[in-house]
Order: sequence, then C-alpha cells, then structure tokens
Amino acid sequence: METLKIAIQTKGRLNEESLKLISETGIKLTIGKRKLISAAKNFPLEVLFLRDDDIPQTVEDSVADIGIVGENEMLEKQADVVIAKRLGFSKCRLSLAIPKSLEYNGLDFFNGKKIATSYPVILKKFLNENGINTEIHVITGSVEIAPGIGLADAIFDIVSSGSTLVSNRLKEVETVIKSEAVLIANPNLSEQKKAILDEFIFRMESVQRAANKKYILMNAPNEKLGEISAILPGMKSPSVIPLATEGWSSLHSVIEENDFWEVIGKLKKAGAEGILVIPIEKMIF
Repeated sequence: METLKIAIQTKGRLNEESLKLISETGIKLTIGKRKLISAAKNFPLEVLFLRDDDIPQTVEDSVADIGIVGENEMLEKQADVVIAKRLGFSKCRLSLAIPKSLEYNGLDFFNGKKIATSYPVILKKFLNENGINTEIHVITGSVEIAPGIGLADAIFDIVSSGSTLVSNRLKEVETVIKSEAVLIANPNLSEQKKAILDEFIFRMESVQRAANKKYILMNAPNEKLGEISAILPGMKSPSVIPLATEGWSSLHSVIEENDFWEVIGKLKKAGAEGILVIPIEKMIF
C-alpha cells in the first residue's frame, strides 16, 4: 500500500496546531527532537518537517503529497498546488501599515513610497490591480522596524493581534488578504493516495465538527417536551427517551458552547431538571 507524505512546519504555532490535529484524528506518530521524518504507526502517513516557505514547492515537486501551510505562503510561492481543505486555525491577515503619526487618506498615499515586505509577490499583485506605483524593498524578518530606521515609508506584513505594530508605532491601514492554515495537495495524486487523503480529511472534519460543541442531557416532564424541544433542535431534533418515572422523559441533544449559558437558562425556565453537559470528542455524519 502507498504512503501519503505530508509536509508540516518544523516549529512554531503552525507546527503545534498541525500535530494536534493529526493526533486528534487518531494517527500515532513517533517524533524525536531532531527527527525530520516521522512515519505513523497506524495509518499510511509519513510526516516531513520543513520550513514553512519550502512547503508549497515541496508539494508541487511531489517530494510531499500534501502539506499544511499558511495560505499566505501558498499564494506568495505561486506553486502548482490545490487547497484540499481550509483548516480554520492560525488565522491572520496581510496588511499595509504606516507610521502612526502620518495621516492616511487612501491607497494613493503609497504612490512613490517605499514599502518593506517579505511578501513581494502578493504585494505587487495588489498594487498593480489598484494602479499604485511604489518601490518594494524585500526584507526577510523584522519588517516592522523598517520605517523606524528610515529603510521604508511603510510595511506590508502579517498581522495577528496588532501588538507588534503598536510597539513599533505603526498603524494598519489596508488589509490585502486574510489567511489561515490550509491543507494543500499535489493535483496529480494517484488514486490510492487520493483515497488515503479522503480518509484523512474525513477524520479531520469529524474532529472539527465536535469543536466548541457540547452533548447535553436533561430530565423533563412530558407536558414540557414540545417547549424544550424547540429550545434544543440538535442536529435534527432532540432524542427523547421515556424514564421509569411516569410522565417524565430524558432529552439528549448537542449545543454550541457559545450559546451554552443562554440555552441553560431557557431550559431551566421551561422545566428541565438534572441537566448534564458532556464534551464531544468527534462527530461522525
């Protein structure tokens, strides 16, 4: 049987999130401190640990079959790959920022200016589409210090919380793209590798569906079942199980964690008792 090779970042937050997701799909890896390749024990998957900016090209060249990388890196490298799945973590944006002391009245501000960035391809495309003529100064790392030392008038860089901009007396003025971790794939996978990838994605989706959801059980008088069922629609409708006590039933459903306290309050008001809330590990459809 063929083995699917996946490239993930060597270290950092994206590495941690990627390994966490793989682990939650039930795939067991043996990872040493300096190990650059790890084969799964119970699934036809082999992990290659690479620099994030090398991953798109590695997948295009079929050294790896798939990879987990920031969408920003995929767009910057312009590799011949496809997005197999958006993963929803490591979200950020690529934005233009200028010194906080300057007034900003629109994109024309950048005409004739010098912009420092590690993402010249994405920036040049955006500027060309908007008819802005600038000088792009390519920097690898510490882009945010460029205006402060007179190297550039503005920067184009990754923004997550914005704290780095604030500490360097910069302000975000234009968001060019929003990015997140994506699972990319070589478009020419064999049928067997496509089947392994499909199973891998199925497992990931089962894990992600369960995130931020809770399984809830409660007892309620039968005359209140209609009212409580309207509060608890669940995936289709709540499960209702008769109790040994005549006139009472147990209701089971799934709720979003963000709605938890609001829903609990409504349930108690409607007559629900003995409410039990359980975390969900996976949801299979």
